[in-house]
Parts: sequence; C-alpha cells; structure tokens
Amino acid sequence: MITHLKGKLVEKSPTNVVIEVNGIGYWVNISLTTFSQIPDNENIKLYTHLQIKEDSHSLYGFYSKKEREIFRLLISVSGVGTSTARTMLSSLDPQQVVEAISSNNVSIVQSVKGIGSKTAQRLIIELRDKILKIYDLDETYVNSNNTTREEALSALEVLGINKKSSERLVDNIIKENQDISVEEIIKETLKNI
Repeated sequence: MITHLKGKLVEKSPTNVVIEVNGIGYWVNISLTTFSQIPDNENIKLYTHLQIKEDSHSLYGFYSKKEREIFRLLISVSGVGTSTARTMLSSLDPQQVVEAISSNNVSIVQSVKGIGSKTAQRLIIELRDKILKIYDLDETYVNSNNTTREEALSALEVLGINKKSSERLVDNIIKENQDISVEEIIKETLKNI
C-alpha cells in the first residue's frame, strides 16, 4: 500500500495532480478540497489511498490525513464508490462531512451531486456511531447544536428565505461560534444574504 507521496509537483488540475518521485510520475486523483490546499511550490506531500480493481489501479491523494480517513469511511459504505466520495469531499470539507453525518443532517449529505435520499440515509446510519467515536464527539453536544440549527433554519424560512440558500451560511456561523443563540444566528445570516 502506498501511504503517501512526497515529490515534485509536475501538473495540477482541479481533479488530479502528477507528482514526480525519483523519476516516476504518479497520476493522483484529488478532491477540490485538496486542490485548494496544495501550494504551487515545487515539492509537495500527499497522503494516498490506492484502489485496486480488476481493470485499474487508481491512486487518490489528500492534503490531510483527516480527509483520507473520511474518504475511507465513505467508501466503506455499500453503494458509495470512490467517485461519489471524492465528489462529497469536493462539495464539503472534511469537517462539514463529520458534522453533517454526526448530526443526522440528511439535507446537507443529500445536497452533494449524485447522492440521493437513500444513500444519504445509509451513510448516516452506517457512519454516525463510527464518527462520534473516532472524533470523540459528545452526542448531547451534537444534538443541541442540531436543534439550534434547525430552529434558525425554520425561522429563516418563515421570513421568506430559501432553506437551501441559508443552510451553508448557518452552518458556517455555527462553526465559527459553537455557543451562539438562535437569534444571533438569524441576525448573522440576514446580514450575509
């Protein structure tokens, strides 16, 4: 198993990079999250996951170990392949994936292109306990945070703001200040719309 590559960045695009290590160029599939974190300097290090199938060997690269860990958790779920996991990590950063799954937030998981209602529910059911354990999250904290979030979203919806457009703003506000009240979330969201 190739656990990481450290070498010269030869090519960089939003979906892949080529890293030259001791004269050998490795084609590595990446997410947009990793793409945005890769510096343009010559030497880089990516943590990797090698997938071997009958007809191909594919290498996936991640800027952080946490992103690789989330990727491996996602592909462990039946019906979620590497391309779906990579799309999910391109749409959401690793922390957003952890928060969405640990707080039973089907709508955020389902907002990722290619993930339907059943797959979103399966992801949450199969990964929630693992994520709570791995990241040492307190279930009461997750539930109270989710309640505050839901109250803020429903209040914003009553004010005539589309739930889809306000979800990401509300999540970012909660991420920045975990002890924020529903009223403060609504005020901050209205300022940023």
